[in-house]
Amino acid sequence: MRVAIQLTADAGPWDELVDYVVEAEAMGVEVCWVAEAWGTDAATPIGFLAARTSTMFLGSGIFQVGARSAALSAMTALTLQRITNGRFLLGLGVSGPQVMEGLHGVRFAKPLSRLKDTVAVLRKAEAGERIEHDGTTLTLPLPGGEGKALRLSQPVPETPIPLYIASLSPKTLAYTGEVADGWIGTSFIPEGAETAYLQHLRAGAGMTGRSLSELDLCQGAEVAFGDDVAAMAAERKMGLAFSLGGMGSGTTNFYNSAYARAGFEEVAAESQRRWLDGDRAGAAGVIPDEMVLATTLIGPEEHVRERLQLWSDSGITTVRLYPAGETLSDRLDTLGRALELVRTVS
Repeated sequence: MRVAIQLTADAGPWDELVDYVVEAEAMGVEVCWVAEAWGTDAATPIGFLAARTSTMFLGSGIFQVGARSAALSAMTALTLQRITNGRFLLGLGVSGPQVMEGLHGVRFAKPLSRLKDTVAVLRKAEAGERIEHDGTTLTLPLPGGEGKALRLSQPVPETPIPLYIASLSPKTLAYTGEVADGWIGTSFIPEGAETAYLQHLRAGAGMTGRSLSELDLCQGAEVAFGDDVAAMAAERKMGLAFSLGGMGSGTTNFYNSAYARAGFEEVAAESQRRWLDGDRAGAAGVIPDEMVLATTLIGPEEHVRERLQLWSDSGITTVRLYPAGETLSDRLDTLGRALELVRTVS
């Protein structure tokens, strides 16, 4: 498995975050995904990191398709591909109703259609074609106006920009398998991966005559080492409860649905109910240690190695690590230990 890290650019002093990425590259980490949620954007940090790294791929993890016009997403992607000298990975995703409607003022309607329209515009833009598109959520040029179809005034890249899609729902997973070079996943439990994710990715890949092995399956989890597993699990239950209850609305929560498909339906439903009722402690309290340990890489080294082997056996080709630690030195130490374990996985 390749090793990636994920950078949340609003999570600490910027100079320290840059040092973390530079040191991770020196340690052999191959990809850095830069998050974009409701803090910093993804494009600006990637542009900066391009000047401080030389071999590491830099990916948007992810551009939210409702936050930019499709053409601007294409312009930004092509710009970053040039700035990074071909090291840019374009990650796209639909986000969710709370961010799209609450922050960007964009209706979370037909998200998969919006994603498809964005990909179609991207492909025309990077091929140097005039951008004309008649889609479900987007028509270019805008009908009834004075606009005309334009080509972007950027050089056509020698090869298409690798496209990764962050997907959790069955239909979007199938679309990922159909058109993407890779999948950015989360909320991953290897024992339930076939039902929750892989069967849908596989079906989509089959629609275009591909196999699932042709996609880079990139999954992420926190990694931390210690012997008091119960205490480590307890510390992480509130964060998992936030995913189950707070990362979406009462009717639209892709994380909750994914955990339910992976075998934790009752826990996911009860935790969400309590979270939405304002009982945060209760939402965390119903989550069993088993669920935390299933979706993280925490515990003694041998346990973490066994979990990494399960990830590999389930088809994951890139493991995206979130190393725990209070300081930069602590996080790098955790990352180094995890890298050594990944290298022992077959």
